Amino acid sequence: MNVIVFSTHSYEKKYFEDINKFFHHNIKFLELQLTAETASLAKGYSCVCAFVNDKINKQTIEALSEFGVKLIALRSVGFNHVDLKEAKKHNLTVVRVPEYSPYAVAEHSIALLLSLNRKIHKAYNRVHEFNFSLDGLTGFDLNKKTVGIIGTGRIGMAMAKIMNGFGCQVLAYDKYPNNTNENITYVSLNDLYQYSDIISLHIPLSKDSFHLLNKESFSKMKRNVIIINSSRGGLIDSRALIQALKRGVIKGAALDVYEEEESYFFSDFSEKGIDDDILARLISFPNVLITAHQAFLTHEALTGIVNTTLQNILDFENDIKLINQVQINEN
Repeated sequence: MNVIVFSTHSYEKKYFEDINKFFHHNIKFLELQLTAETASLAKGYSCVCAFVNDKINKQTIEALSEFGVKLIALRSVGFNHVDLKEAKKHNLTVVRVPEYSPYAVAEHSIALLLSLNRKIHKAYNRVHEFNFSLDGLTGFDLNKKTVGIIGTGRIGMAMAKIMNGFGCQVLAYDKYPNNTNENITYVSLNDLYQYSDIISLHIPLSKDSFHLLNKESFSKMKRNVIIINSSRGGLIDSRALIQALKRGVIKGAALDVYEEEESYFFSDFSEKGIDDDILARLISFPNVLITAHQAFLTHEALTGIVNTTLQNILDFENDIKLINQVQINEN
């Protein structure tokens, strides 16, 4: 199948090229983001392969349909950046990668937590300046702390298993509890906020979960809680997070995502800087650790993402039932 891949990054291109030897799709790679303005580049291609930060809104879908595109293959779990109603209106099929290595995201969440707690990033920079002082680097034991996990899908459960290994008590909240792990105690959101020393987010972004962590929810949390978000940036109201940090309501935040990240993440702004005052303010806090949406970035996860993406395209081409199709009622 003729496929054009938008927002191609160097770290994933090799995986596409190697794995595609088994699928034999005709693939063109573009570094450009998919938008209404760049959609014309898909002319002559039946499939566009899009990334999580591509802008697949009404205007983009109208353009893709006009240029003969039949399939939008998302190489991501999330699909909140796609106008599914418009896609259905124009008979565009949308497929996604519903899951890949849950350990990739869970382990990165732990890495962020450990680095923030034990000030590893600060210690690393100090040592490079030959400053071997330990002042200001005190952390706390994770053992016997209470960890609240919001969302107990595969990633949330992997996170719970790791935290159990640290000797933590694990509380959880999910609309659909997973009762396969007896080391998790399901509670209400309010109880999770009240008793958790650490709160980690592992739910998709939807209308119901948008700004789940906001001014009100921060006010209910145990003082000096640490927030971890490696799921979707829109789960946290960034302005409310800044106020909670300024007031000392929370001890710190470890973030791999940001609600306006599509303007900056995955690109280099080291020479020109950024115009987003909220992101800049978050970065300035000594008790905030941010990575640029890299939790998925492991060999195993990339292999799984590319394999599923190329298989989705092949199944569409061969008119095989699409188990990974995004239906309109999922949104």
